[in-house]
Amino acid sequence: MSHSLEHGVLVITVHDDPGRCGKALLLTRISDLVYAHRPAPVVIVLEAPAAAGAGLGVVLRVHRLCSRLRILMSVATGSAPARRALEAEAEGSGVRLVIHARTDTAITSTAFAAAA
Repeated sequence: MSHSLEHGVLVITVHDDPGRCGKALLLTRISDLVYAHRPAPVVIVLEAPAAAGAGLGVVLRVHRLCSRLRILMSVATGSAPARRALEAEAEGSGVRLVIHARTDTAITSTAFAAAA
């Protein structure tokens, strides 16, 4: 996992699938970053290896955290099956999870939405 700030957006890139054993650690690390940078909006980028079951589960849990904190959150992944799974599983209450196919689009649209 790596992170950066781009245009006032916290961008967290998950490079690998955490697996069942690493899921809790990844969730803790991302949650700590969200708390440390709030109220900055968040984009989570799921690279191909991370766009699987455990990685998707972490994204959904982070989305619930961001919803509670009223923080705008987006996801970027090139995996169409992962995007469909996230759309199907994302909670409808709270802050809507926005899902993009491209990272640059996710960052730009999240920055503009947060500024509006």
